[in-house]
Amino acid sequence: MTDTVADYLTRVRNAIKANHRIVEVPASNLKKEITKILFEKGYILNYKFETTDNKQGVIKIALKYHPVTKLPAIRTLERVSSPGLRKYSGSVTMPRVLNGLGIAIVSTSKGVITDKEAKKLNVGGEVLCYIS
Repeated sequence: MTDTVADYLTRVRNAIKANHRIVEVPASNLKKEITKILFEKGYILNYKFETTDNKQGVIKIALKYHPVTKLPAIRTLERVSSPGLRKYSGSVTMPRVLNGLGIAIVSTSKGVITDKEAKKLNVGGEVLCYIS
């Protein structure tokens, strides 16, 4: 597998469409940072990093749904930059997702952060994905 972030997003997207409560994803440092951002911004209920027999480990993500309507908190997950076509953005030209209602996750020299934090820190980087 070459694009592990796309696999991560696809597993979460498929779990949401199947109305699953928990999804397991193979762990990596980049995926852990993306999961932390999703938790901080309120898109998921909780997460847990578990170590397994191999060094990689597993991330268990508890997905968030509205208590009455059962609609998921995550509506869309879209991969932007791929291994074959990297998408970079400067701090001035940072993309806006749903006119500021969604987030773009950006890999910068300051770490993996959201588009709003990147503008605040005045750094650019590789735009990994859009979440709304």
